[in-house]
Amino acid sequence: MPYGRSSYNIRLGRLRKANNILLLSKLARYAFLGLVGLVIFFFLYFLWVSRDLPTPGKLSNSDIKDSTKILDKNGIVLYSIFKDYNRLYIPLSQIPRNLKEATIATEDKDFYTNQGFSVSGLFRGLVFDPIFNRRATGGSTITQQLVKNLLLTSERSITRKIKELILAVQVDKRFSKDEILEMYLNNVSYGGTAIGVEAASNLYFGKHAKELSLAQSAFLAGLPQAPTYYSPFSGKDKTYIERTKHVLKRMREEGIISKKQAEEAGREIEQFKFTQKQGNLKAPHFMQYVREQLVKLYGESMVENGNLTVTTTLDYEIQKNAEDIVNSEVVKLADFKVGNGSAIVMDPKNGAILSMVGSRDYFDMDREGNFNAAVALRQPGSSLKPIMYATAFEKGYSPSTLVMDLRTEFPTNVPGQPDYKPENYDGKYRGPMQIRFALGNSINVPAVKMLARVGIKPVMQKAYEMGIDNWKPTSKNLENVGLSLVLGGREASLLQITTVYSSFAAQGVKREPFAIAEVKDGKGKIIYKHKESQGEKVLSPEVAFIISHILLDDNARSEVFGRYSLLNIPGKTVAVKTGTTDNKRDNWAVGYTPSYVVGAWVGNNDNTQMNPRIASGVTGATPIWNKIMQVVLKGKKDEQFSKPDGVVAIEIDSFSGGLPRDGQVKRTEYFMKGTEPTTNSIIYKKVKISKHQDGKLANEEEIERGDYDVKEFVVFEESDPVSRDGKNRWQEAINAWLNEAHRDDSAYRLPTELSDYEYDSEENKTPTSTPAPTGAAPTPTPTLSPTPSL
Repeated sequence: MPYGRSSYNIRLGRLRKANNILLLSKLARYAFLGLVGLVIFFFLYFLWVSRDLPTPGKLSNSDIKDSTKILDKNGIVLYSIFKDYNRLYIPLSQIPRNLKEATIATEDKDFYTNQGFSVSGLFRGLVFDPIFNRRATGGSTITQQLVKNLLLTSERSITRKIKELILAVQVDKRFSKDEILEMYLNNVSYGGTAIGVEAASNLYFGKHAKELSLAQSAFLAGLPQAPTYYSPFSGKDKTYIERTKHVLKRMREEGIISKKQAEEAGREIEQFKFTQKQGNLKAPHFMQYVREQLVKLYGESMVENGNLTVTTTLDYEIQKNAEDIVNSEVVKLADFKVGNGSAIVMDPKNGAILSMVGSRDYFDMDREGNFNAAVALRQPGSSLKPIMYATAFEKGYSPSTLVMDLRTEFPTNVPGQPDYKPENYDGKYRGPMQIRFALGNSINVPAVKMLARVGIKPVMQKAYEMGIDNWKPTSKNLENVGLSLVLGGREASLLQITTVYSSFAAQGVKREPFAIAEVKDGKGKIIYKHKESQGEKVLSPEVAFIISHILLDDNARSEVFGRYSLLNIPGKTVAVKTGTTDNKRDNWAVGYTPSYVVGAWVGNNDNTQMNPRIASGVTGATPIWNKIMQVVLKGKKDEQFSKPDGVVAIEIDSFSGGLPRDGQVKRTEYFMKGTEPTTNSIIYKKVKISKHQDGKLANEEEIERGDYDVKEFVVFEESDPVSRDGKNRWQEAINAWLNEAHRDDSAYRLPTELSDYEYDSEENKTPTSTPAPTGAAPTPTPTLSPTPSL
């Protein structure tokens, strides 16, 4: 038995071994056939890719390709790279050695030893990127870049990469390295209209290429990788400085220059002031904005060489006027220490940017004119108060809600931090104010109180939804804000703020701002078209309407701004809000109709203070806003804001905001249905006063006997929602104000002491009839006249 089992096991083992050998043989055969198939596939693929390749000989007599044209909405050419291009071909002998070596060290350190392509770059482009689902990217040699720029399209794909590889090898065999370098340096884009080193030297430094210093050569060598991003004219963070230092570092690592030379050249480029010639460039800040958007979509090479036709949203007629207005008005503000201004015009119905003025003069490099203040984050002052009030209306408050405008302390509840003590713009405190007049006159203390009631997080969330990215209520952001938020405690850009007001203009619907309407490739095929959006509902139409009505109400703002100020556009219905930071570093004005939103800002790029005499509604941004809005609305019919069915108009008591009272002044107010008052205001209180002890509340026995008088008082009471120590600072401020403003006015002096009168046992204990009121509170004089209804 053991012998039989052993024999069986041996035969089984041999069988398994034979099967394994057979399996491996099959696998080897399949692998061989697969390899042969793969070789054949790639051979055929290379033949297919090579079938229509241009000849390398075209490099030596290449012409400038037609390239990207950018148009306004009506087809006016704003910018055309090769319409305005400047290119002068110069021999390699006239190109300084520093520039040649800087270019090689940065773009292709193995240029003189490679075969026209980079193995690592090829691996990344053909293997790494496809695996990670990315478009074929960089890693190109100088030869490959030359081929891509002059012989191929800017398409990003594996097929185009292979074509580039084949042509690079052919070019490397046909031309010497010096010839290739000469062609590259004369044909590469250095940004804007500069094609080749001679044009770039003239554009950026006003000299011939042969006269360039080390620092200037390093600067130019760093541009081709991303000329838009590294442009000194983009005004964004001076990225060209770090890029130049990177080039100098590469040169030092390659042993071309010393550490001392690198440091000296770095300091030179830091201190250099670039100048730019205007040429035919129109709407320069807007153009820079559009170019950045295009680069994000298609990459630098496609933008520079892709023969694109880009139709934008810009209305050049509005743009020209806006540029002139910003420049002339900022010049007038020289005595106010104002150095810059910006403006935005948008269409709230679709989000199209119709005009963007980023500074008073883009080409004034001494004042950093290329800095685009329209998209820079600044302190918004009180320009965003309407967001807080809109949030309050959503929570049930109304334009007639009464808030006490008094000097009030707000505890921060942070150990070591003093109480927050906001001040009003004009230093005055007005006592009881309804929200319509608090917002219309932009009074600070009521705004802070309402923020405390509504909550910081809900307001930040609403602002984020409406377009203020920096107000997203993350845990970190919430840690860094307090009640000063509503007075400008967190930054926003003019473009973002204008977007917020576009939501008010569009009945609560937010549409993202956009600048590019359509892009066509070189063959006229549409490769991008902005999709019209229904937008995102961020407010109810009722809230948007009520905010708009307050902001267009000239009477509601008259106490601070006066009647018929520059916040009015004659014959037009326009809502508008201003804003100024406490330290006078930023001044804003943003206004709108149902069809247009105009935002304006003035200040200084370096954030220095303006003259304290700058006044919202009179000087600063308001005249800019007013004049641009007049240009935009010229010849157009007046547009009213459409009142939703969910809004009702009723008469109310002008002073208190409750239902009207006999003999007192009334006005008309709008309310969201369900928030309108149904009784007299709670400030009017009737109390039972002792007949025996004047000025004291009737005690229990006096009330039982009906032995009292009924008197009416005006009572102001507020709770303190931010107190953590039991103190009601809001009421303390009210009491202090009453003692000062109404010391001798009995109507405001509600008794608090209870009568201690006692009846003799022999007195008649028969209850008397309930007495009629002996007097009512006197009619308070309204601080503001009634609001006219539309």
